[in-house]
Amino acid sequence: MTVRLTVAQALVRFLAAQYTERDGVRQRTIEGCWGIFGHGNVAGVGQALLQAEQTGEADLKYYMARNEQAMVHASVGFARMRNRLQTFACTASIGPGSTNMVTGAALATINRIPVLLLPSDFFATRAASPLLQELEDPRSYDVSVNDAFKPVSRFWDRINRPEQLPSALLAAMRVLTDPAETGAVTLALPQDVQAEAHDWPEELFAERTWYVPRPLPEPAALGRAVEVLRSARRPLVIAGGGVIYSEAGPALRRFAEATGIPVSDTQAGKGALAWDHPCAVGGVGATGSPVANALAREADVVLGIGTRYSDFTTASRTAFQNPRLRFVNLNVAAFDAGKHAGVGLVADARAGLEALTEALSISGAGYHVDPDYTAGIDSANADWRQVVEHAYHLGYQPMPAQTEILGALNEFMDERDVVVQAAGSMPGDLQMLWRARDPKQYHVEYGYSCMGYEIAGGLGAKLAAPDREVFVLVGDGSYLMMAQEIVTAVSEGIKLNVVLVQNQGFGSIGALSESLGSQRFGTRYRYRDPSSGLLDGDVLPVDLAANAASLGADVIKARTVKDLQAALAQSRASDRTTVVYIETDPLAPVPSSQSWWDVPVSQTSALESTQQARVAYEAARRDQRMYL
Repeated sequence: MTVRLTVAQALVRFLAAQYTERDGVRQRTIEGCWGIFGHGNVAGVGQALLQAEQTGEADLKYYMARNEQAMVHASVGFARMRNRLQTFACTASIGPGSTNMVTGAALATINRIPVLLLPSDFFATRAASPLLQELEDPRSYDVSVNDAFKPVSRFWDRINRPEQLPSALLAAMRVLTDPAETGAVTLALPQDVQAEAHDWPEELFAERTWYVPRPLPEPAALGRAVEVLRSARRPLVIAGGGVIYSEAGPALRRFAEATGIPVSDTQAGKGALAWDHPCAVGGVGATGSPVANALAREADVVLGIGTRYSDFTTASRTAFQNPRLRFVNLNVAAFDAGKHAGVGLVADARAGLEALTEALSISGAGYHVDPDYTAGIDSANADWRQVVEHAYHLGYQPMPAQTEILGALNEFMDERDVVVQAAGSMPGDLQMLWRARDPKQYHVEYGYSCMGYEIAGGLGAKLAAPDREVFVLVGDGSYLMMAQEIVTAVSEGIKLNVVLVQNQGFGSIGALSESLGSQRFGTRYRYRDPSSGLLDGDVLPVDLAANAASLGADVIKARTVKDLQAALAQSRASDRTTVVYIETDPLAPVPSSQSWWDVPVSQTSALESTQQARVAYEAARRDQRMYL
């Protein structure tokens, strides 16, 4: 039996029938479809979604976004909260509408988060070429702007004929549900093909379940990993996002308690072990805690679990200085398990941790770190907690320090609340200072550190966890880049708590610029000074609070930390999206991570500030290591 549908109608019906199952829990794979319509998809995917909603032939809810990049971010925020087992599809019009999604695609793929992108494309028949917004490449008629998605997608295909759709859809679902190979999946849809009718086999639209496995470690690899761990005298665990996505938090806690090995975390892994657990030592790397970084410098074995070892995590390969250091890498992706010439343990994080815990305790010869090692960690943790308390309650004047704002929010939030952040100076302060008590409380996108992610990502997080309060923490730079999805939250009745921090510019890059001898050039929101010719005049009269109100949000202004605490309580009590606006001083002090990040400094310069920065850079770079 066959069903006659357009390509777009078949696509919608297929997506609505896909399910993901792990550990016996079955759920929809594609929760809905974000979209902005224009020529290229309005008569194709747009018509198909309308028909599905009006006839009930397919259950795929449509959500209207205000920015194409933002709808990909919202999908990523949703998928991350659902541990990569569910996501959204995103449809956009031809040309700029579709290419606006490229940044979101890169973010999804870099973070290993599944999202399905459906960019519209030129006419497959070429009957009317060149089209409005079509790229004409004199080398080939088969090139379009959607080819830009290829390097940032885990799977890419263009559907030039209806007959190609089934194989493309099955391949797309394979990648979307693969814990090791997932990321952005792009199916470019020529606008004429979207509307073309075809006779489809009914089997294409039957419910289909995609089983997400928990790969077990290979016995010989497990044996090698256990041998290395047993030899360790100063071991350290680095918990990455893979621990959280595999729901391995309890297994990590059991492993840490059985062995006494301290556990540090990455941006994606924060919360895998509660901050106040005796084995927790905080973030590691360029923006980590001094406790974790001191342990990293002396570690003889590092067990990386579900981490891809970004430059922030390794402090640009300066974090680990022990000449006898060895890595054991537990990761579901062989690519990441093989990094730093480590002993690779290719397995699901939870399954791998359970196997390691059992193997290390076999025959009563259980492994445990030396008590003196543990005592030193306890003492360092106690000292660091006092530093964090001081940063949280600094009493900075005339405006509160950013660390005080983070502290007030951290102390206010409940265990199941979610903080969402992505870019600027806040991710660094958060990894260093935030005290996460739940695996889903800390939602910081730092694989791509994309300015503008925050509000859209928070929208997706709230869709995924409607029973949790979501607090979007956004600086002025990111807010000005992408605040439009406040309108979407208001229109959909999706309540967000947005904490808008105004520091009159790009505070994080300002501090970085200064450290590199570039004197905060081009990082502050100022009038151009006619006398100097530079952007160093008076502060611009930009009213971000008024802007947020114009987008439909309720707005509360806070001047002090006490005001902020009251405003947060008022925002939580409301059922409407609320923006809490507060100004902060970008020059306020922040504790040191006692670590480094490699950003090259000009090798030659007429500026004394740059010359001095280059001397410091050369000194720091001497600590970089190739882990062979």
